[in-house]
Amino acid sequence: MNVVSLITNKRAAEQSCLALLQSCNSLSKFTQIHSYIIKLGLHSNPLVLTKFTSTSADLNAISYASSFVFSPESDTHLYDTFLFNTTIRAYAQRNDLKTKAVKFYNLMLECGVSPNKFTYPFVLKACAGIGELNLGKSVHGSVIKLRFCDDAHVQNTLVHMYGSCKGGILFARKVFDEMPKCDSVSWSAMIGGYARLGLSTEAISLFRKMQISGVCPDDITMVSVLSACTDLGALEVGKWVESFIEKERVNKSVELCNALIDMFAKCGDIDKALKLFRNMIEKNIVSWTSVIDGLAMHGRGLEAVALFEEMIRARVAPDYVSFIGLLSACSHSGLVDKGREYFDLMKKDFNLVPKIEHYGCMVDMLCRAGLLKEAFDFVQKMPIEPNPIVCRTLINACCTHGELKLGESITKRLIGNEPMHESNYVLLSNIYAKMLRWEKKTKIREVMDKMGMRKVPGSTMIELDNEIYEFVAGDQSHNQHKEIYEMLDEMGRKMKKAGYVPTTREVLLDIDEEDKEDALNRHSEKLAIAFALLKTPPGTPIRIVKNLRVCSDCHSATKFISKIYSREIVVRDRNRFHHFKDGFCSCGDFW
Repeated sequence: MNVVSLITNKRAAEQSCLALLQSCNSLSKFTQIHSYIIKLGLHSNPLVLTKFTSTSADLNAISYASSFVFSPESDTHLYDTFLFNTTIRAYAQRNDLKTKAVKFYNLMLECGVSPNKFTYPFVLKACAGIGELNLGKSVHGSVIKLRFCDDAHVQNTLVHMYGSCKGGILFARKVFDEMPKCDSVSWSAMIGGYARLGLSTEAISLFRKMQISGVCPDDITMVSVLSACTDLGALEVGKWVESFIEKERVNKSVELCNALIDMFAKCGDIDKALKLFRNMIEKNIVSWTSVIDGLAMHGRGLEAVALFEEMIRARVAPDYVSFIGLLSACSHSGLVDKGREYFDLMKKDFNLVPKIEHYGCMVDMLCRAGLLKEAFDFVQKMPIEPNPIVCRTLINACCTHGELKLGESITKRLIGNEPMHESNYVLLSNIYAKMLRWEKKTKIREVMDKMGMRKVPGSTMIELDNEIYEFVAGDQSHNQHKEIYEMLDEMGRKMKKAGYVPTTREVLLDIDEEDKEDALNRHSEKLAIAFALLKTPPGTPIRIVKNLRVCSDCHSATKFISKIYSREIVVRDRNRFHHFKDGFCSCGDFW
């Protein structure tokens, strides 16, 4: 065979192989093509190897492909930038294989193959998933050294990477501020970084600057903004965001619709969330789960159960998250029998083995219903070790039902397992206070001080006229604090006249009853409600967000306030929503 015929045959084989890879849609066909490549002697063809690698990524078979392409016997001289970029990109797109993307980037450098401006967005995406700041900084150094830092795509990915790494948000903002021109991707990356870290006020503030800059946001930007509204409980801002989406005709993807549903549900307007859900043309499991979870938070357990059954009839298979929402609904509404039934059905009907979160929901449900012995028996029979959250649920139940010795014993074991978790020490300190063992409580606080631990202070946020106001217990930082405290005194007088008795057992301090009543009167949620009564028209609803669980005294007081002042008061605490109206709460005291 002459040289011309040989070249022609090789080109024909190459084209045939490339065509097969182009149409390949299954792993079995892919392995057959692999054999074909070896048989035709194309294992040294850079074009075929790159296409082989690219196809493997579409079939989730990148590890299989790279073990062949980058085998110890392979000729490293065949490797080029395009091949490495294809491999790095495939690994970077997999949540469980991002470290491999960095490994192949390092191999690329070892083989003397030069990265280009397309390499770094993939590598930086992998760094973002890994979340190691020093690794990201190292790659950023290479970007500067190779002079790719002026590329817009690289800059955007740098912002995303730093915003995804712990301690990297200031670096993200520095890169963002130094960009000569920011597009919607740049703004989305920075806003998303703030939202992920819980810096929600900064996220919304930056979104407002984005509007001033004239850059039109996309649905990805709006998902991050809605996430920030959800975190803050900023319903009015969330409503404005919804109208902005409609006005600017932002693409209402399924993800954006789900974010709207989640925002309304978690900002207190579950009926609006339900309406949006019903109007969705295309729904996914997240859509159903968001509404079920929202109904659970609002204490509308029977509706959550009904929606779950509707989801089953619609042939949408529930997942682990769906059952967490469903069991939470049963817990918050005291539907113990239903909760037991659905927990059993998880494995029986849906082949889902319960995880620790589902066991936690069951323990929480039994504890809320006062079935403490059954909760302990349930934990004893769990096939997996109870986690700290389950233990803390039991401890809180012990405190509620007066089983303080048992609570002390569990808390001490918990501290042994988690010596650096400040909430465990706070629990033990509170137990000693309830036992009136003030010396032991003081010793626990001294240990916390020595270890640099601080109790998370209770705070309450309220949104008025698109501004967020935050209060802590005894707060006097507000410029209207005198008027607020005068309103507090008025509230206290009217409540006592209506029959309110302060729950002084909530004050875990060694002080007299009068001082305890005064301390209760200065709780952050009461300050926020007093501020709202001063600043809003009579009869309008009051919405507040608390970072911790609402205490029993504030819960009782808010019932009285809702009736005395004819106000609906909606409180979102760490666990759920409480809708107070005419002296009653939607939780039925299952909080």
